[in-house]
Amino acid sequence: MAEPTTLPQPPDAAGGASARELLELASQALRARRMGEVAEIELAIQWAVIHGQPRDDRDPMVEPAGNGTPALREHAIPELAMARETHPLTTRALIADGLDLAHRLPLTWAVVRAGECEPWVARKVATITRGVTAESIGTVDRAVSRAIRGHAPSTVLEIARAKAIEADPEGHAAAREQARRARYVTLSRADEHGYRCVIAKVTAGDAAWIDAMVERVAQILRTTLGADHNHDELRSVALGWLARPVELLKLLLEHTEIGTDDETGEVVRPAWMPEDALATVERFCTLPARRLARLRNRGQLFVHVSEAVLRAGRGVARVEGVGPVDVRQLHEVLGNAEVTVTPVLDLRGRRRVDAYEHPEDVKDHVWLQTGGDCFPFTPRTAVRDGVDFDHAVPYRSPDTGGSPGQTGPHNSGPLRRQHHRTKTFGGYSSRVVGPGRHLWRTPSGLAYLVDHTGTSRIDAEQAETMADSVQDGVEIYVGHSLAYEPA
Repeated sequence: MAEPTTLPQPPDAAGGASARELLELASQALRARRMGEVAEIELAIQWAVIHGQPRDDRDPMVEPAGNGTPALREHAIPELAMARETHPLTTRALIADGLDLAHRLPLTWAVVRAGECEPWVARKVATITRGVTAESIGTVDRAVSRAIRGHAPSTVLEIARAKAIEADPEGHAAAREQARRARYVTLSRADEHGYRCVIAKVTAGDAAWIDAMVERVAQILRTTLGADHNHDELRSVALGWLARPVELLKLLLEHTEIGTDDETGEVVRPAWMPEDALATVERFCTLPARRLARLRNRGQLFVHVSEAVLRAGRGVARVEGVGPVDVRQLHEVLGNAEVTVTPVLDLRGRRRVDAYEHPEDVKDHVWLQTGGDCFPFTPRTAVRDGVDFDHAVPYRSPDTGGSPGQTGPHNSGPLRRQHHRTKTFGGYSSRVVGPGRHLWRTPSGLAYLVDHTGTSRIDAEQAETMADSVQDGVEIYVGHSLAYEPA
């Protein structure tokens, strides 16, 4: 007989407590967590208040919350995000929800501040009702404040949605029309097994035809791949065929009988083939193989793999835009594409150029050296084509006293466009303090180091020492220093 599972012992603060006392401690911990979240929201509101006026004409203001709430400086948001160790968009959402609660949903906000409900539910209500006008939001606030204490979150959110429609039917109709036009196709992030979801919003008619085509290809693949694949797996494989139109057309033609009507003599087309497709098919059949090969899509893919993994054929590779995958899965990413392998870049060289523009080889060096967007607490999910290569120390033309060799890995970092704007106009500064190491300082004097370990906060004295020493070719690390010869 198996031994009974031993439950983990309670923490020291609850050691020896009875069941009733543990329940009381659980209630106290719940309230403490809620009040901690309330404190975060209040700090975000106050941050918006003290940054409610632009510094100059080039300091943009934004209104992240709903109608009737104050604006704040756009470039003040990332500094609070750094202090909270979050992405600026996460902090912007917190500020927006806080302003909505304080200015548009005061009755609900009072319940939240008393610790009598889950703050995340109130924040979700603020998001749901953001489009309701300031004149009508009171109807929602009164209903939600009565329900949020004792009802389940799903019930509260349902009440909020219903009251939002009731309070502002015209606004709801406009939002519904806007949603109808907001069509898209996007990809999820890769999971731990290297698979992604294709997410699309299309018309009902297009969705039906896509589904029918996927089903037809899946039926064909059942005969070619064998019966050891389940139907959902075959449909997933079939969707990938839609990205290869030449191969797809060949597959469909090989498994479709096209005959003639016995009475009229007209060609009988399959359902998937439009009326003018026969002429197109005949044209395809006359094209030489080289011309057909050119119909393939072209693209550039960055795959990072160590020499040891490459030699062993086992391990992890990182594919930009996808994430980490088993190196044996690379064939799934590359498919049957024609692959051109470019030489590995030697990161020991530190080329510098005089021009403002970054040459492509310098961009490659900076990108590989940094590994992604170098803004503090930013996920490394950016792709090379989606960033600006920014001079850490602003470039000065030689005509105005600028020194030679300002552009290179020693003075460059990849930044998404929004982060680039924040650095340029928001009063932030950065320095490259070693290969792949970026020192950031905020308008209020906070300092952060971004390197291969992530983002860490450092004190102002350390930051000053790092910034000064790198000019002499010395990298300063916590606890030791490492000298290198400047290029």
